[in-house]
Amino acid sequence: MSQVPHHIAIVMDGNGRWATRRFLPRVAGHKKGVDALRACVRHCGERGVKVLTVFAFSSENWNRPPEEVSGLMDLLAVALAREVPNLHADGVRLHFIGERMGLSDKVRAGLEQAEAATAGNQRLQLNVCFNYGGRWDIAQAAAWLAAQGVPINEGSLDRAMALAHVADPDLLIRTGGEERLSNFLLWQAAYSELYFSDKLWPEFDEAALDAAIADYSARERRFGKTSDQLPARASQRAA
Repeated sequence: MSQVPHHIAIVMDGNGRWATRRFLPRVAGHKKGVDALRACVRHCGERGVKVLTVFAFSSENWNRPPEEVSGLMDLLAVALAREVPNLHADGVRLHFIGERMGLSDKVRAGLEQAEAATAGNQRLQLNVCFNYGGRWDIAQAAAWLAAQGVPINEGSLDRAMALAHVADPDLLIRTGGEERLSNFLLWQAAYSELYFSDKLWPEFDEAALDAAIADYSARERRFGKTSDQLPARASQRAA
């Protein structure tokens, strides 16, 4: 039986290319990407994944064409209104990660309302990284610690990061054929297993998720140890 990761993180790449290949506006690809995310959340819950973290909008995405950025903001508002009641009914807790100062009052209010509405849910934690960057995350943690007069070390930084409320990702998936982190979870992904899929995000379906989990299950996670030091090997020797 496949070993299911406790925490999966995903760079949802390829929405724009999916739309362009179909001679559609890029925003149409982002809309299709919301459908893929809805399905992925459901599949993760069915497989026993407890935490799902997705990269929805990076701090660098503000450099995209204004009409695309505006369309993404409108899509976020629509998605919140449509998806939050269903996520709440499915026991999903929403948490938005990223810098909120650059967002409109309407968008900030929508994020806060979604978090409040789902705060008591425990089936699956869904972290949506929006206006997020890994370097920003490390910098904001260090700045907060310095302002509090707390010594900055690995432990204190870890506790001050934006995802300190969950364990680090076991598996980090990137779709779209690119093989880089693109400033996503630079701190938290230090020991994550990386999996790259050629599928564009709107095409990343249940079978693709299962393939990623199966690949993860076949790997040996040593965290600096040797193979012989791992519990599974030790139990085999004892038998």
